[in-house]
Amino acid sequence: MQKPGFLHAKVTESAITSFFIYLLLVMVGFVSAVYLGIFLTNKQTIEDGLLTQGRWISESIIFARNWNSRYGGVYVEKGPGTESNPYLVNPDFKAADGTVYTKKNPALMVREISEMVAKEGTFDFRITSLNPVNPGNVPDSLERVALAGFAHGEKEFFARERQGDEIYFRYIAPLVFESSCLECHASGYEVGDIRGGISVRFNIGEVERALQKNLYFIVGLAILSFFSLFGIIYRLVHGLRVRLVEAEDRLHRLAVTDELTGLKNRRYLMERLRIEIKRAVRYQKPLACIMFDLDHFKRVNDSYGHEVGDRVLRTVADIAELCRRESDTLSRFGGEEFMIMLPETDEQGAAAVAERLRKQIAGNSIMLLDGRVLQITASFGVAGLRQVEGGVEQAEKDLFLRVDNALYEAKAKGRNRVITQKDNARPTTDTETFEA
Repeated sequence: MQKPGFLHAKVTESAITSFFIYLLLVMVGFVSAVYLGIFLTNKQTIEDGLLTQGRWISESIIFARNWNSRYGGVYVEKGPGTESNPYLVNPDFKAADGTVYTKKNPALMVREISEMVAKEGTFDFRITSLNPVNPGNVPDSLERVALAGFAHGEKEFFARERQGDEIYFRYIAPLVFESSCLECHASGYEVGDIRGGISVRFNIGEVERALQKNLYFIVGLAILSFFSLFGIIYRLVHGLRVRLVEAEDRLHRLAVTDELTGLKNRRYLMERLRIEIKRAVRYQKPLACIMFDLDHFKRVNDSYGHEVGDRVLRTVADIAELCRRESDTLSRFGGEEFMIMLPETDEQGAAAVAERLRKQIAGNSIMLLDGRVLQITASFGVAGLRQVEGGVEQAEKDLFLRVDNALYEAKAKGRNRVITQKDNARPTTDTETFEA
């Protein structure tokens, strides 16, 4: 059965759980953001490095090409294996000593350098154009995209390309038409036009694998950080939950406990009584209440002081606590008045409990500091729950009215006795009492 305040405990537990989940979400978001930022920063740094490398290779080729173009081409001695440029008019000439030289224009120089570089395997490059004179310069799909972009003002193009098991970084820069190009390109271009591009390609498989390992490392580090923070936050929240539950329990005990006697107070009894009345009505079970009041208690306070009066109340509370059954609820109802709720007990059974308690109180004496003995008695009223119209609320009012009337009758008939709703007063023992 739920104890009073159980709902508040559930609310507190729910609030702590919500707080813990909120902290977890914040922690996951924070850790994810930090490590995602680290990964993206590293990735961008690598991307910038690859782009810089592509630009450097492209610019180096353009510088070499421009140097060749500045001098209108370069003549080299024509030896074994050296071929003349078939796209130039009269590319060869013979010197006075009979040595034959052939002209290497910018395009041919770049092509021959690219062939030399390709043999090294580090990177490769070539000149490409949408309208190539040399069939070997026909663009591939990525180069077509880049050249189309150059036509619309793009300054450069770069992308990753997978070929088999390897990944390549592609960088393409625009190639500007110059006056030296007129030797091969007789018409269709003007100086300054974009007539093609320099396409650079180099293998980045090792870089990509290193980046993948870096990703795994960062993910692992993020998971480790998450569980470390999870453990710390869990311990903090768990400690907070324990302290809050303990504090709530203390507050609950203070809220439902009488400070002087340590018994449950009136508020607690009323909450339990409503629960028990509902249960008794639903399942047709008996329920009884005992209300008892210390006889002439005002005289005790007036004669011996409130300190002795408090001692009397605590003594009676201890006696009643020993006499009550485990299922009964005992409370200090107010002042010198006490009440016991007895579930599944009829009036006859409650009267027997009340009589036993009456005898225990009357049979106990309190030794004062000056050696005198103080004898205390109590009057008891007993009533059982009746089925009445109006539901639980009306049944509660009826029960209180009848048990209060029974107590009033017990006091009116001489005190130190038990009165039920229908019974006459029970015989009393000979005790010393104080008149009010």
